[in-house]
Amino acid sequence: MKESEKRIDAKLVLSILAAGIMSFSGVVVETAMNVTFPTLMKEFGIGTSTVQWITTGYLLVLAIIIPASSYLKKRFKMKALFVTAVCLFILGTVMAAAAPVFPVLLGGRLIQGVGTGIALPMMFNIVLEQVPENRLGLMMGIATLITAIAPAVGPSLGGVIVSYFGWRMIFVALLPLLILSFLFGVTSMRQVTETGRVSFQIIDYLLLAAGFACFIFATSMASEAGWTSVRVIVLFLVSVLAIVVFYRRSIHSQSPLIDVKVFHSVTFTLSVIILLLIQFICLGLGYLIPNYSQIVSGEEALIAGCLLLPGCILGACIAPVSGRLLDRFGAKRPILTGVAAIMISLFCFSFFATRLTTALFIAFYLIFTFGQGFSTGNTMTNGLRQLPENLNADGNAVFTTLQQLAGAIGTSVVSTIVASVQAARPDDMALATMEGSRNAFYLLAVLAVAMMCCACGVFFGKKSRI
Repeated sequence: MKESEKRIDAKLVLSILAAGIMSFSGVVVETAMNVTFPTLMKEFGIGTSTVQWITTGYLLVLAIIIPASSYLKKRFKMKALFVTAVCLFILGTVMAAAAPVFPVLLGGRLIQGVGTGIALPMMFNIVLEQVPENRLGLMMGIATLITAIAPAVGPSLGGVIVSYFGWRMIFVALLPLLILSFLFGVTSMRQVTETGRVSFQIIDYLLLAAGFACFIFATSMASEAGWTSVRVIVLFLVSVLAIVVFYRRSIHSQSPLIDVKVFHSVTFTLSVIILLLIQFICLGLGYLIPNYSQIVSGEEALIAGCLLLPGCILGACIAPVSGRLLDRFGAKRPILTGVAAIMISLFCFSFFATRLTTALFIAFYLIFTFGQGFSTGNTMTNGLRQLPENLNADGNAVFTTLQQLAGAIGTSVVSTIVASVQAARPDDMALATMEGSRNAFYLLAVLAVAMMCCACGVFFGKKSRI
């Protein structure tokens, strides 16, 4: 689509909303279901290692489906992909809501993962293809807003619904949104790029799927078996080997599944690292704050789940504003401001780690989400701007896939740090949780400093563009 033909109109906004509602629903149900684990374990007579597959299995499907998004975009029309995605998500939602046994519930979640895996990169592809360059930051910010608020809504929504209506209503409540998404999509999705018969690199896809699957299995297993477990180490080694072989095959392929030449741009690569660190820290805090609040501070589950809500609302509202700042003043100011705010928030969490209160959690998390709102969407926009238009879909696939993996390992690493101290001090769970959380905050603060180094590399290092 030529730049002169790009415009923001009602159809474009509705198509972004349609894909955005799908992505929002996927993230909301993922985070809301975490609250239901005790209830599901009791109802279906299963243990922690089984029930966690509600989340782990979903993330695994996302990590397998999203890498194929670039191929799917080149091969199939946008509307056909969207209809397939929303129908699969509705099917999975109905299955999960009516599940008589746990395997049916898990099957519904996996089918939902396929739908989300198709829809999530679609939303950003629509923005990249159809939005004028001078409004790209604003619309990427709006797209980010749609998914940024979901992690906050999920735990609080899950807590309220489970307390008053039962866990099945989490899925039932999504159905009106999904029907609205379907109506928006079928009436507004338009095709602006040509499709054709593109060869599908099945070996490369299997290598990437195996690499990501082993990675997810390893991080999930590490929370129980430990990071030095032989099984965990072997899975990580297999994951690294599969991804290295995939990279070497792709670099020489005439029609790669994902064009890894996107990593030839230093700015793009550093932007990917920044976004991964933000996601790692975000999911890490999402585990630490409610956990600390309940075990150390003695707050109720509903209050602990709502601690993240004010911050996430702020971050989501800032996202489009910061995107507009990028359009007007460039990427440097908003991204560096955002990364600095994230770093300050982690320093505050670390310094007050042994005496955190509900008020301090809300205040420090507001600083974090202020920074997240300024940096997340703008980092992705700035990174993708370093690529030629024909590589945008590949760059988008890289961003969205690796974000899922970063979130998975962020939760696993942080929970393992806390669990290791709890295991060493079983006589005082509150004190052990506080000390474990403090160690985790220290790690996240170090990662925030590394993020600032990467951001400085983006704006003060040697420029490179493919």
